[in-house]
Amino acid sequence: MLLLAGFLDLLPEIVAVAAATATVALVVGVRLIRLALTIRAVYGTRLGTCRGAGLLGIGVLAGGLAVAALPLVAPASRAGVAVGGLAVAVLAYLLGMLLLPGAATTVATRVRRGFDGLSIGITLAFAGWLMPPAGPMPPAALAAALIAAAGISVVTVTALRAARYRPAALLSGSGSGAAMTGLAALAMVIAYGGPQWAMLVAAAPLVFGPVVISIGAHRAPAGPPPPPTIEAESRLSAYPLLSVPAMVATLAAVYHLVTVGHFDHTSIVLGLAGIPAMVVREVLAAMDIRGYARRLARQEAHFRSMVSGGNDLTMVVGEDLLVRWQSPAAARLFGLSDADVIGRSFGELMHPDDAADVTTLLTAVLAQRQPVADGRTRLVAARLRDGHGAWRDTESTISDQRGVPEVGALVVHMRDVGERRRLERTLHQLAFTDQLTGLANRRELMRTIVTQRAVPGHGGALLVIDLHGMAGINDVRGREVGDAVLIEVGRRLRATVGSDDVAARLAGDEFAVVTVEGPMLAYALATRLLTALTEPYQLPGAIVHLHVSIGLAEVSGGDSVDDVLRRADLARRRARQLGRNRVEWYDAFLEEQLVRRMDLERELPGAVERGELDLVYQPVIALEDGRPVGVEALLRWRSPMLGTVLPAELLPVAEDLALIDEIGRWVRQRACRQLAAWSRLGHDLWMAVNVSQRELAAPDFVSTVAATLAAHRIAPERLVVEIAESRVAADVPTVVTQLAGLRALGVRTALDDFGAGQASLAQLRRLPVDILKIDRALVADSGDRRTPSKPLIDVVVSLGRRLGLEILAEGLEATAQVDQAREAGCRFAQGHALARPAPAERVEAFLAEFHTPSV
Repeated sequence: MLLLAGFLDLLPEIVAVAAATATVALVVGVRLIRLALTIRAVYGTRLGTCRGAGLLGIGVLAGGLAVAALPLVAPASRAGVAVGGLAVAVLAYLLGMLLLPGAATTVATRVRRGFDGLSIGITLAFAGWLMPPAGPMPPAALAAALIAAAGISVVTVTALRAARYRPAALLSGSGSGAAMTGLAALAMVIAYGGPQWAMLVAAAPLVFGPVVISIGAHRAPAGPPPPPTIEAESRLSAYPLLSVPAMVATLAAVYHLVTVGHFDHTSIVLGLAGIPAMVVREVLAAMDIRGYARRLARQEAHFRSMVSGGNDLTMVVGEDLLVRWQSPAAARLFGLSDADVIGRSFGELMHPDDAADVTTLLTAVLAQRQPVADGRTRLVAARLRDGHGAWRDTESTISDQRGVPEVGALVVHMRDVGERRRLERTLHQLAFTDQLTGLANRRELMRTIVTQRAVPGHGGALLVIDLHGMAGINDVRGREVGDAVLIEVGRRLRATVGSDDVAARLAGDEFAVVTVEGPMLAYALATRLLTALTEPYQLPGAIVHLHVSIGLAEVSGGDSVDDVLRRADLARRRARQLGRNRVEWYDAFLEEQLVRRMDLERELPGAVERGELDLVYQPVIALEDGRPVGVEALLRWRSPMLGTVLPAELLPVAEDLALIDEIGRWVRQRACRQLAAWSRLGHDLWMAVNVSQRELAAPDFVSTVAATLAAHRIAPERLVVEIAESRVAADVPTVVTQLAGLRALGVRTALDDFGAGQASLAQLRRLPVDILKIDRALVADSGDRRTPSKPLIDVVVSLGRRLGLEILAEGLEATAQVDQAREAGCRFAQGHALARPAPAERVEAFLAEFHTPSV
């Protein structure tokens, strides 16, 4: 508004210029200084923003005060005052711009920026002096032109180099340049005595320049300046920025020489003044270059020491997959020289089995449309041939650095992981291998089954192997012999199974094999294992024999791995129950048997106390007259949960649970009490009870029998103790001793199921028995005399008579069988064809139909 008033002649031009410039300078200068003081109070005095804003404010105030003083001084002195104010303002502007954040981070850089601008200013001043119009130039105008040219050049160079703070620096630089230009123009108008309106035109940039400076200073970041870097400290001014003014000066000199023909003293001085500035500037640039080169050398040495001393081998691989460079650590780590590696394909350095995978991965990385320059890597494991010809396990990370101009290739960082792989194999061996036999352990077996089940349509079978007799070997021969046997078992397993099969030790004397073969071949493998494992074990000072039970189950069966193992174990238990040295497949019937067996084992304990046991009695008939002469007590378990359980199912469970002695005592007590009751009713009978080999082997068996007979006042000869033929072979000497003790007591003994077992005639002669009970297998199912069993029963009856034994045929279920037994000479018989087992009350009614026989 003040300038407009000057244009409208409302105020004198010099007054309008002074008032407008002073007003703007006062407002902007105070704002910039307040900004500097505020930033100083918050961040401290070391901030470039603080000092730069303050100096820019001082420059604005200096220019404004110089212009404001023009109306107050004599007209002849006004040009000098303007030039003096210009000099102070230019100096403040230059320092303020150089101290802005990012403009120049070091003192050397600030000095070089100053000489860059000074060189450009002198060059431009030289060109301006030589350009028309020719003629003398007032000293004040010349001084203003030189000062303004140098200041504007330095500010321009500095503003353009402030890269990070470019928006704020450009605004501050533009405002500073405008203010210096306006003040220089005002000084030149005064020096040349120009028209008054020219002063108003020159004052326009002097008024608006500080406003732009204020905007730029307030937009500069107020935080701490960025840390100095080598690149920022050593960045050189662009040579086009210096060469363009020099070219302009050269063209101006040529033009002046052509048009005028000579140079005056001023032009010569200006031309020569640029030389020292250029020389100093080049010296400073050379010093920066040398410093930068030293820093680069230190960085390179630091980088080389890090790369050479590291544990990774670094390779640069081009897009043609050829190795362009390798780090010096190659010789130390892998014994590889540059001649061994550089120029060769990266895949050729790898093991033939790994080369294809490595090449495929590198090709996939190169096939990406955009090179990866953000640090993402690919991992590849392969074996590298070292300088000594050995294969080394390595692990490499591949980084795509094609987006980095300094690299433009793939960077491979390779590390020797051989020691780690050996450690992993050792840990794997400890975690998945049985330490005694060297076979896989249970965890590895389960993992193999999971892997095999995961293959669609893949068959295979699991064999569970149980060794019988290891406990006795450890107890009799010691743990070391037992371990030697287990080691030999492992060796035989490895020698028998196929290369794709996995043999494992589950625990103790249990082993397993996972085979990939189908059911038929798996069964054949189990048979071969049975043969191999049952052969005698020749050990130092001992020959050991083992029995083996093998169970098989399909790997694909069941709901889980545990289910597969459980099924195979059920088959193994079935093989053990059927007599050992057998191979059995799993089927659903085994599952039912297991559930039944578990129910029996759960309910049987306490059955005696709960009163769940019962006896039924089957009469023994004299074939001569059809009268009952005795009864056999048969055990029944009346379980509320399981129903009636027969001895064939009950007794094995009782033996496994060590309840057979308790049950046996109960049977003898109950049978003798019933025999005593019948005796009081006038029935002269004998009572037969069955005993197991374990009961018979008890040291106090004979004494307990005697005590039972005495308690019920029963004659010993009326009790018959029966033992099955199949039980005799387990321990013949003990059986003979105990039976002899019973005979000495007066108790009669019987050999049950003769003909169903494997008792030899020699054993029959040794056994102190009174009655021979012929199994129904020796009696024909029909009365056909042409059946081959009839002569056999005749032989047995004849042999029994020669040995002085009573012959009793049991299990007779047809009249024809009764006739055969009578014709063969059997005196007694029992079976469903004669009388069925029944409770005591019914048997008592049956006995009442007959008169008491004389026996």
